[in-house]
Amino acid sequence: MSKAEELLALLEKAEQDEQGLPPVHKWNPERRDDIDMRIASDGTWYYQGSPIERHRMVKLFSTILLREGDDYFLVTPVEKLRIQVDDVPFVATEVETVSGDGPDKLVFTTNVDAHVVAGARHPLRVETDAESGEPRPYVHVRDNLEALIARTVFYRLVEQARREEQGDGARLVIDSDGETFELGRL
Repeated sequence: MSKAEELLALLEKAEQDEQGLPPVHKWNPERRDDIDMRIASDGTWYYQGSPIERHRMVKLFSTILLREGDDYFLVTPVEKLRIQVDDVPFVATEVETVSGDGPDKLVFTTNVDAHVVAGARHPLRVETDAESGEPRPYVHVRDNLEALIARTVFYRLVEQARREEQGDGARLVIDSDGETFELGRL
């Protein structure tokens, strides 16, 4: 399979990922509880203080994840379990630029093997830590769930970005699927 075919397959996979998820937002189970499960800021899932080693299990849990306000839940038709999330539940571990018909697209792969095309439906945002000045970049995954963009992935984005002059200075921007996203001020 050529590189172009691989990238087109990524785009198709991203569309399928969104369509094949359980309708957790429609479920309203009576049983509600807290569970000793936590997602660390590096994307590691823990149960009762121990990391969950089975990737397939983490992927399954990620499909029934729901956020309401600042709270995160694992939801099934019969129960809704509150879990702890240190930052956001996912980490974008890879990015590929897909060129072809229409605008270039940035396709992100998360730590749970989901694929997301940055654009109007999946915007990028960058927060800056007030104390350290370090950027914390995110991409919207689904509903109101986000992925932290891994540092190495962010560096790749910065390398591909362009400088855009503005009246009050310059900024670093990158385009995906017809949208322009600011990565930082210069």
